[in-house]
Amino acid sequence: MPLLWSYSVRNVWVRSSTNALTVAGLALVSLVLLAVLMLGNGLNRALIESGSTDNVLLLRKGATTEIASGISRDQAHIVQALAGIAQTSAGEPLAIPELVVLISLKKTGAESAANVVVRGTQPDTFALRPQATLVQGRLWRPGTAEIVIGAQIAKRFLPGGLGAHLRIGKREWQVVGIFDAQGTAFDSEIWGDADQLMAAYGRDSYSSLTARLAHPTAFQPLDDTIGTDARLLLQVKREREYYREKSMTMATFIRLLGLTFTGIFAVGAILGGTMTMYGAVASRTREIGMLRALGFSSSTILASFLCESLLIGALSGLLAIGGGTALQFVTLSTMNFSTFSELAFRLTLTPASILITLAFAIGISLLGGIPPALRAARLPVTSALRAPGQ
Repeated sequence: MPLLWSYSVRNVWVRSSTNALTVAGLALVSLVLLAVLMLGNGLNRALIESGSTDNVLLLRKGATTEIASGISRDQAHIVQALAGIAQTSAGEPLAIPELVVLISLKKTGAESAANVVVRGTQPDTFALRPQATLVQGRLWRPGTAEIVIGAQIAKRFLPGGLGAHLRIGKREWQVVGIFDAQGTAFDSEIWGDADQLMAAYGRDSYSSLTARLAHPTAFQPLDDTIGTDARLLLQVKREREYYREKSMTMATFIRLLGLTFTGIFAVGAILGGTMTMYGAVASRTREIGMLRALGFSSSTILASFLCESLLIGALSGLLAIGGGTALQFVTLSTMNFSTFSELAFRLTLTPASILITLAFAIGISLLGGIPPALRAARLPVTSALRAPGQ
């Protein structure tokens, strides 16, 4: 086996110029697959990681998004008084009713505008969502037209940052802080005082209510209580499940589209690898005949050519993973289909996507190497020794 490996490695090195082109082609195809997987991972991270396992989200019955939901002030007060909800250090229920609206903002350097989520909430929202931390400026003062903006909003829409003014509803609002939400969907939102935002839009009801459970087992009793109270025509969802549902449609669409193109490119890559290996067999026909004459079996010849294909595939996979590592620093934005708003996210490389890419590169390389390896193994010794060339 060591002799077989050293022979295969030497042949890959001897034909380095030809094999380099094959490796580059396979690596590009593998990189397309890896980019698709990273897109899906980035979307999942941006949306699913926005939700906390300890939080629950209340929406109007039948509503599928916060934008389409409505909760009255009376309903919010009733929910805040229910058992099973955690309390703040001041002894207040950690249950925040919020208003969610969309505004149209022009992206920096772009001609067209995009929808951005504005969330009217309370300062305690940072306790409810610990992944968000204020990195510049200060919190808004309750009862004022002050707002804080997510890191991606500051980067893509308001490069002026602190001190900038923004018209939301019927009022001018001043940016007093920038928060970072660790790559989640909240990075693409604007937060301000809920009552002031409701006044700016002439609204008298909230969109949703997010609450922290006092204990993970408190979910079912809370759900049962709200379901049996005729005053509360609300549905309760774990916050993480809500965001998981929102990510499913987008991630599935992107993955299906990307995998379709990857499949088409993979066919071309397999054919390219096959042609390369056929070329290797043709140029080494006499060499193969000499190996057979020295006592190497057909199965050994077959295995040596498959080893070459495996090495080419492994090199391609490693090259694609190197490219994927660089793609991690790329931030993309797309429309969130559930809210029709801007959603920025980073391509995310995971151990699972690395393994899938490596297996894909080796797999298509081996598939392309099987026909020429079989041909090499079946060459008659006498005719191979009479072949022209080396």
